[in-house]
Amino acid sequence: MDLENKTIWITGASSGIGLELCRQLAGKGARIVLSARRRDALIEIAESLPGGMGRHWVVPLDLADADKLVDAVQSQLPEIGAVHVLINNAGISQRSLFIDTDLAVYRQLMEVNYLGSVAMTKALLPGMIAQHQGMIVCISSVAGKIGSKLRSGYSGSKFAVVGFMDCLRAETAQQGIHCLTVCPGSIQTNIAINALNESGEAQNKNDDSIINGMPVETCVKGIVKAMINNRDEVVVGKGISAIAPTIKRFFPGVFNRISAKMEYR
Repeated sequence: MDLENKTIWITGASSGIGLELCRQLAGKGARIVLSARRRDALIEIAESLPGGMGRHWVVPLDLADADKLVDAVQSQLPEIGAVHVLINNAGISQRSLFIDTDLAVYRQLMEVNYLGSVAMTKALLPGMIAQHQGMIVCISSVAGKIGSKLRSGYSGSKFAVVGFMDCLRAETAQQGIHCLTVCPGSIQTNIAINALNESGEAQNKNDDSIINGMPVETCVKGIVKAMINNRDEVVVGKGISAIAPTIKRFFPGVFNRISAKMEYR
C-alpha cells in the first residue's frame, strides 16, 4: 500500500507503539486520526506531526467502553471523510497468576484488547468496503501465538485478536480489504509498567525482557514495512520473543517444558 495522503486511524496513539506509528506514518505523508483517552496528550502529539492540527485529527476514545465506540467513531466520519487504514493498537497487559486474579481483570482485558478492536473495525469497515479499498491492522502480540506464566488474561485476549483477524481476512479478501496481524515480542514501551496485577491495578514495575527488548522505533519500522508490502501476519521482535512462535509450532513439547520452568518474577 502507498501510504502517502492516506487517512490512517490509530488507537492507543498517545504512547509506545501507537505514538511511534503516528510519527513514522505522518513522516510518510499519511494523515492521522489519533485516538486514546487523553485529549491534551493527543493534541500535543498531533501538533508535533508534519502539518499539525490542520492536517490531522484528534478523537478521544475509551476502548474499555466498546458499546459506545461504533457511534462515537461514525459520528466523526462526516468531518474526517474516507478512512483508508485502521490500526487497532490500544491495549493493556497483565502480570498475575490465574488462581489469584479477579474475574473483573479478565473482563477488562477482553473489553480493551479484543472487543475494542472489534468495535473499531465494525465502525470503519463498511466505509472501506464501499470504497473497495482499505486495510485493517491489529496489533496482537507474540502472546497471541503462545502462552506463558502470568499472562493468561492478556494472552487469551490476544489469541482472540489473531482468530478474529484470520476470519476477517477470509471474509473480506474479495472486497479490496487487506488484513494485517502484527505480533510484537518484547518491545521497549511502558506495557509492563502499566500491566494489571491480580486486582486490576497497574503493577508499576518493568520487566527485564522489556528493558532489554527491541527499541520501539525499530519495531514500528517493521510494522510500516509490513503495511507497505501487504503482509498478512508478521512477528516483530528480537531474541526469544521473536522465535518463540516458531519453537512452539515445530517443537511444542520442548516449548511447553521450557515455559513451565521459566520464572518471570
